[in-house]
Amino acid sequence: MSRSQTGSMFDNNGFFLNASGGTGKSFVLNMLLDSVRSQGKIALAVASSEIAATVLHGGRTAHNMFKIPVMEYNEIRSCGIKKNSELAKLLKITSLIVWDEVVMANKNTLTALDITLRDVLENDKFMGGIVFVCAGNFRQILPVIRGGGKNEELEHCIKLSYLWEGLTKLEMTENVRLKTNYVRNKSFAKNLLKLGTGESGPVYFLENFGISVKTREELVNKVYDDIENNRLSASYFEKRAIISPTNDDVDSINSMIYEKSEEEEEVAYNSVDTATENDTDI
Repeated sequence: MSRSQTGSMFDNNGFFLNASGGTGKSFVLNMLLDSVRSQGKIALAVASSEIAATVLHGGRTAHNMFKIPVMEYNEIRSCGIKKNSELAKLLKITSLIVWDEVVMANKNTLTALDITLRDVLENDKFMGGIVFVCAGNFRQILPVIRGGGKNEELEHCIKLSYLWEGLTKLEMTENVRLKTNYVRNKSFAKNLLKLGTGESGPVYFLENFGISVKTREELVNKVYDDIENNRLSASYFEKRAIISPTNDDVDSINSMIYEKSEEEEEVAYNSVDTATENDTDI
């Protein structure tokens, strides 16, 4: 907060908030954003993923906010922000940038933002002199590299960026969730944290952890029971979901569910982004 109030007079205006799940990271980030904005200043909130962005007040993805090119990471050199653009004018009066789930971000995207801000703001300090607060948890997913393995993921991690040395590291360690009555299985939550830090051995699921199924058909029948009578019920589908790590499995399971709920002939609607006739008719 003191950095955002004093502008770019400090060289070390970058912070990394290391926080595992349940320590209140999102609460702190939103508190920072709201506090700066309540003073009439500009605070931009971004995240590496779309879902994480929705947690932040006024959050957007970093790619959307800063015009980061969508290309192979080793080809990214700068962001698509022009000096005379409206976004450039906004950045010139910005006091704070918050980037959540930065651990997921490829270090080249952060480098591109740093280079762009220094150029657009004509300030050679870290991130162009804007106070930069990033947050994340190294227990979670690292940058995804197409066709890459563990070494490639580590190579593109923020810890191996020159920016890492310029960040002041702060840490949140007290897990609020474990102190509330809302966590049904606190021992499982504790073991999950130990697993993330390499302190735990094998993970054993309790007998009442969930229902075991042997086939996809059984899984679909358990989750989407009585789908034939609820195929038009929004509330029915809102309370059910099957999560899969691969798109192939998603397509396969979706097809199975659709076949169970299908009653009428399938109709495909194709979208278009150009007018085929008179523009005034649109």
